[in-house]
Amino acid sequence: FSARTPLDRNRALWGGFMLAPPGARILFAGDSAYGPFFRDIRQRLGPIDLALLPIGAYEPRWFMRVVHMNPAEAVQAHLDLEASESVGMHFGTFQLTTEGIDEPLRALEDACRANNIPPSRFRTLGFGESVRLT
Repeated sequence: FSARTPLDRNRALWGGFMLAPPGARILFAGDSAYGPFFRDIRQRLGPIDLALLPIGAYEPRWFMRVVHMNPAEAVQAHLDLEASESVGMHFGTFQLTTEGIDEPLRALEDACRANNIPPSRFRTLGFGESVRLT
């Protein structure tokens, strides 16, 4: 589902965007579900230096799978994009769905471990935390 107003349900798409300052490719995936379009993005735009991928608000899957990816799907998007680094977002601020507010962090850690992705390549940031990207 998507909407901008009460009268336009499923008539507007979610928005993601690519930033391409000199020497970098940064993908902000927006409020997205997982799909084959991540491979398409990689094929059209090349490997991504930094991907900002949503990891929260994904349960129950029968309802949310078409609008929000879960952490395992975010890891698959990271792999599909051939991202050098990813940052998980869209979690931990508000209790939006039925998974525990800290569950996305645990699930992301498990998915990264299962795919041999070190924590330095797919991280999350705490409130107010920043990192220098090189």
